[in-house]
Amino acid sequence: MMRRSLVARLALLFALIAFVVIGAVGTALYNVLAMQLERRDDAALVTRVDQIRTLLRDVDLVGLIHQKPELFANMLGNREALLVLRFPGEVPLIEVNPGRSPVPEVRPVGADSPLSLDAVQHLQAADGTPFIVVAAGARTAGPQPELQIIAGRLMTERSRLLRSYRGQILLVACGAALLLALLAWLVARRGLLPLRRLAEQTGAIGMRNLSVRIGAAGAPQELLPLIDSFNAMLDRLERGFTQLSQVSADMAHDLRTPIGILLGQTEVALGQPRDAAYYEKLLGSNFEELQRLSRMTDNMLYLAHAEHAGNAIERKALAVADEFQRICEYFEGPADERAIRLACRLGAATVWADPMLLRRALANLLANAVRHADAGSEIVLSAEASADGVTLAVENHGATIAPEHLGRLFDRFYRADAARAGSAGSNGLGLSIVRSIMTQHQGRWGAASSAGVTRFSLFFPAVSGPA
Repeated sequence: MMRRSLVARLALLFALIAFVVIGAVGTALYNVLAMQLERRDDAALVTRVDQIRTLLRDVDLVGLIHQKPELFANMLGNREALLVLRFPGEVPLIEVNPGRSPVPEVRPVGADSPLSLDAVQHLQAADGTPFIVVAAGARTAGPQPELQIIAGRLMTERSRLLRSYRGQILLVACGAALLLALLAWLVARRGLLPLRRLAEQTGAIGMRNLSVRIGAAGAPQELLPLIDSFNAMLDRLERGFTQLSQVSADMAHDLRTPIGILLGQTEVALGQPRDAAYYEKLLGSNFEELQRLSRMTDNMLYLAHAEHAGNAIERKALAVADEFQRICEYFEGPADERAIRLACRLGAATVWADPMLLRRALANLLANAVRHADAGSEIVLSAEASADGVTLAVENHGATIAPEHLGRLFDRFYRADAARAGSAGSNGLGLSIVRSIMTQHQGRWGAASSAGVTRFSLFFPAVSGPA
């Protein structure tokens, strides 16, 4: 299927509009002209009949016919005219009919009644040509009874004139439509030039120059929202591409470490025969690295699923005290290994959240706190309710995180300091999962660190009524 360009569509549309408008104006003018010509011809025929009535009132009809037989024919002034003078029920005294038109039977107007345009009868000849006729009575100077006058005229000349006028209207409408189509094509092509330039600029942007933006200088006002939308889209694409590149690089780096360990240990083991204890120790080490790879893969799959636009969550009213107690019991063992105490500071707070997602977010924050807290210190879980929602926080004592790292702690595979205690056992995805969970809840997340105290906070907005 051929696709017409926008310029061609505009040109055809303007041509159609011009044809319709000029045709409508021409039709209106044609109707006015036809009406005027009809009135003119009707008036001329009525005038001729009225002149004949006046003439017959003062002269002897029979004598006039013998003396000037051509007088009545000349009074009509048209070879397609018809004139019949007769007494009722008798043979016509005069019959002027050059065109041999059939004499119609028309009821005459009385001799004493004035003639008007209403007396004209409009008929049609056998070939469809209009034919007008007037029948009227007339009194003569002699003792004869009332005379009948039947006058008619075939409108061949008028039909020819109107037919020529119709042809001229059609010719002018077509010519104007073609001319306007050409002008519309030129104007539309000129007017759409900024759109073609915009297409050229967008077509020149690729992966290597995503930082280029479309210039709005000289662009018409109608294209400014489109240019702004394109530039905003390019901003999102650039950020997404940068993040994707960074994630790919970080993921490749994190995957290379366990894979390298697996390959190195296996290569050493295959270098020479080993005893069963060595192989058992090797399998245990490989099992730990494979578990690390499995966790990393599961977390990546979870993030891909959580960030899907159509992924829905089921919010419920959850008691913060119950959730804190459950998560503290779960981490009681890892915390005891490092002599870390878990404390809860909360009131009668209720949070609207998906139970599984809330527990996973708290577990990730608490696991991060247990991993990086100083041995023998205390980790505090707190909740603060407000009219807008509930803020949950996990606070631990440990190394202070530099301010330049705080804004990126929730990025994938990001570690503030790979040398920090416990960093080797982390894959850099825990806080990214927390960020995705809070995004699903339309909440906020944040981190603060100063004077050896690091605090991670999650804000869950309040929900009015059942979610």
